[in-house]
Amino acid sequence: MTVDAAVAEFRDRLDLEQRLRPFESLRYRASDAGTTAVHLDDFAAIPFLDGVSGVEHYQHRARLRARSGDVYVASTSAPTGYERYCREVLGLGAVGLLAVDPGGDRLAIASACLANRALLDRLGALARRGGLVVEPFLGTEAIWDLATAVAAGAGARVGVLAPPPPVTWIANDKANFEDLVNAVLGPGFLPESRRSASAEALARALLELSETGPSVALKRLRCASAMGNEVFESEALRRHGFPGVLDIVRGFLERTGWEGDEDVLAVCWERATSSPSTQWWLPPPGGGAPILSGVYEQILAGEEGVFVGSRPSGLAAEVEERIVFQSGQLAAALQRLGYVGRCSFDHLVLPDGRVVFTECNGRWGGTSTPMNLVDRLYPAARPPYQAQAVVHPRLVGLTFQQLLARFGDAVHERGSGAGRFLLYNVGPLKQFGKFDVVALGSSRSHVDELMTVELPRLLGVS
Repeated sequence: MTVDAAVAEFRDRLDLEQRLRPFESLRYRASDAGTTAVHLDDFAAIPFLDGVSGVEHYQHRARLRARSGDVYVASTSAPTGYERYCREVLGLGAVGLLAVDPGGDRLAIASACLANRALLDRLGALARRGGLVVEPFLGTEAIWDLATAVAAGAGARVGVLAPPPPVTWIANDKANFEDLVNAVLGPGFLPESRRSASAEALARALLELSETGPSVALKRLRCASAMGNEVFESEALRRHGFPGVLDIVRGFLERTGWEGDEDVLAVCWERATSSPSTQWWLPPPGGGAPILSGVYEQILAGEEGVFVGSRPSGLAAEVEERIVFQSGQLAAALQRLGYVGRCSFDHLVLPDGRVVFTECNGRWGGTSTPMNLVDRLYPAARPPYQAQAVVHPRLVGLTFQQLLARFGDAVHERGSGAGRFLLYNVGPLKQFGKFDVVALGSSRSHVDELMTVELPRLLGVS
């Protein structure tokens, strides 16, 4: 099926023309470029993120996207010295932080904004000065409700730099994404899978799939960073038989808070030689074709493949070309369905040379955030680099200013170009000994040395 035919089929099946109509006046336009923006990373719609240590501090990753005159929203304060670091050391411009009380849900900051009259008035005042763009982590219903309220209150232009919710959930729901891949590219571009909202059917599916490979898995549809996945050895499953596998499935559903009305995927868990991602920017209508921002190697941890970092890919050119072509077809389809903004695709390179998709990330994430930061600092050409999460018990209790002191002149300074490390996502540092770092090198091997030798030495944890 061609991209055009796949798009037409999706539009008809999901009744997109009717469902997108309420969002039309707020959709981002090419003419909105350069407009003052409010950035907010509301994670409330992604299951299980509330179990990530210090995740409410991840809201400050939005600061890295903001430019002079913009504002961003967070429910926590930035660590002492962090705003000065962003402005004066990284040269990211003067940006305002709007504090909001999220009440009972520390991640639901869009809803908290809606309940905060003073904050709505502040955003309305920005909109009346020349329009306002709402640039979120993810284009959820709450984000669009916030934009609607600001536009109505201000009587001014407000645009949302994200897809409307019906399109957001084509990209971010694993079942919908599977359907899109099959419609655009045909069979053979996904691991073998089954889906059901029945525990019994899922148990049977796992046993069937266990005959095709050494491992199988269950996947919840709207989770991030593999946190809704559980992997099982095929041989061990077969020894349990159907009653035992049914108990395993029921345990998974209970642990993941399944409410009985959502399909779950049973998949063949492929062994891969590489787990690359392709990063795309999808312009609005009239803004041109999808733009490839890069191909990245993902650094994954554990059997479930939890994301912990990334670096530009070192794959063979022929493999990269296939990945880019395949993902470009899907990016074009999403754009024609109404998607705008940041989007990425996760792939597996299999031992037999085939490349398959695992999911789409229709949002800002752990690869695109540092990529965007590096691009802001190096607009002419991106240097070799690696971004990675750092967690160490000996860092618990350390303040951001003490962390800066440990790095000393190894911290990159935009003005001079000196220093090899960028620090961000530092909110969880003091309580959890956790932050994110980018190592900037002259070559891939130099970056490896910075991460494996120099970084532990500077931190005092080698």
